[in-house]
Amino acid sequence: MTINLTGRDTLRALLQQACGTAESYTIEHYLTMQLAAVRQQVGSQNVLLGLSGGVDSSVCAALLTRALPGQLTCVFVDHGLMRQHEGDEIEAAFAGQALTLIRVNAQARFLQKLAGIIDPEQKRKIIGEEFIRVFDEESAKLGTIPFLAQGTIYPDIAESGTDGSEVIKSHHNVGGLPEDMQFALVEPLKWLYKEEVRELGRLLALPAALVNRQPFPGPGLGVRVIGDITQEKLDVLRAADAILRAALDALPADSRPSQYFAVHTGVNSVGLKGEQRVYGPVIALRAVVTSDFMTAACAPLPLELFGRIAQRIAEEIPAVSRVVLDITPKPPGTIEWE
Repeated sequence: MTINLTGRDTLRALLQQACGTAESYTIEHYLTMQLAAVRQQVGSQNVLLGLSGGVDSSVCAALLTRALPGQLTCVFVDHGLMRQHEGDEIEAAFAGQALTLIRVNAQARFLQKLAGIIDPEQKRKIIGEEFIRVFDEESAKLGTIPFLAQGTIYPDIAESGTDGSEVIKSHHNVGGLPEDMQFALVEPLKWLYKEEVRELGRLLALPAALVNRQPFPGPGLGVRVIGDITQEKLDVLRAADAILRAALDALPADSRPSQYFAVHTGVNSVGLKGEQRVYGPVIALRAVVTSDFMTAACAPLPLELFGRIAQRIAEEIPAVSRVVLDITPKPPGTIEWE
């Protein structure tokens, strides 16, 4: 039977075939179906996986390790757009896993490519293309690897407009891929929402620290620095983001937002540090609650808490003049600013 559908309708049709009715399916059915699909697609050949350390790519790595033991090489591209200490944390988290992990330090080349770029769609496409160039180079070192695996999930596809809907933003792993890419894609998570990916990760026995990790975009801080990207802006943003995350990480799990981060707005304002006038960047704080990341609301946390976080950021980071809180729901806003 040939299925010519798009989006989540494709998944429902496949599940109806496999389970009798789509309503009776479980995440176990999805895992069984994808293990078989991956084995059929890849056969005895090798696969390169772009591993970011986020939930999606981590679950993808676990699934492929089970489906294709000995055939998977994971490449973590440190593009210089990670959060504070994140590159080392990711490397440490996967050190004990049954997979081959290569870390590529590519900060200089990414920042050079992004220099002076302001448009967010252009940023995403540059980052997506440069990822593929790095994967090409690593693949050549390892011998010919025909397949590239990605932790693409359904919101990535929907927001990039590749399921027939309007483009909201091109995700680097969907709309940002170069047209001359030589890899065939392996994307076993592409019909799942975020919470389904977490459920699959628990089924695959991944550590809770990985499964429950909040989302972090593939372009990283490149889409959290509004306007042109510089090392100075990235350093300020990393420090501010670390203060926000430390405060909200300390909350009880049941009151913690689904996602929270800081944004370098690219706007300067006047501030006062002691008796000195400063004219420096404005940092925005974003914290949302959501079940599927297709819609979201501002996290209902006390304003006093955000006030304490704002004061710490302004006091501890000399360049910052002001901190604001983004309370926009999705829609009309997106979760990320770019």
